[in-house]
Amino acid sequence: MFSILLQAAAGSNTSMIYNVLLWVGIIGVFYFFMIRPQQKKQKDQKSFVDNLKKGDSVVTIGGLHGRIASVDGTTVTLEVDRGVKMTFEKSSISREATAKPADLEK
Repeated sequence: MFSILLQAAAGSNTSMIYNVLLWVGIIGVFYFFMIRPQQKKQKDQKSFVDNLKKGDSVVTIGGLHGRIASVDGTTVTLEVDRGVKMTFEKSSISREATAKPADLEK
């Protein structure tokens, strides 16, 4: 039994290097295919919300379409129909109404 452990210890140096390289590869794949694109998407959404201005047509997270009547600090007032205005948090604005969903995927 002791001789089996000694033989395993002698050859484990190269297998340990392969294990480390495998884990580095897995982490690299996760970063470049999952984490990095998500961070880019969050950055683009934040810049979109920060650059909202009066007159933009937008869609909220809940699917409500409207035109921005005013922008105040952290809130946005949307005009959803003539004379009907609703106030939302800036973070609840999802996208521009003029952009089609197919264009967003590209």
